[in-house]
Amino acid sequence: MKRSASAVWQGSLKEGKGTISTQSGALSDNPYGFNTRFEDAPGTNPEELIGAAHAGCFSMALSMMLGQAGLTPERIATTADVTLDKLEGGFAITAIDLTLKAKVPGANEAQFQEIANKAKEGCPVSKVLNAKISLSATLEG
Repeated sequence: MKRSASAVWQGSLKEGKGTISTQSGALSDNPYGFNTRFEDAPGTNPEELIGAAHAGCFSMALSMMLGQAGLTPERIATTADVTLDKLEGGFAITAIDLTLKAKVPGANEAQFQEIANKAKEGCPVSKVLNAKISLSATLEG
């Protein structure tokens, strides 16, 4: 399976503008630029998109692993906070903090934490990222 996304950039770093599109059409010429990445202008940026991909991938991996344990989640809500730091060699994504709130009937706390941590390690997006990935998981009653 292969999926694709594309970006077009025009102009200098600070004054230029770009668009991001996905094969599925979920994103179609969505604008991004220096001001959406390093300032607070509305619009998307690569780190936000990586966060969305990571939260989605982790949530699906967790659902699969819960199912393998005989549990069916009622709700999985994941937020991925992506940290972009300026390092000696330039900018780098240094950390992603996953925050999970899930309602899983029949799960106990220890079992839930174990499965959530396995999903964090096993999700394909986690495997491709070279960043510290943390997880704060809450099992809701």
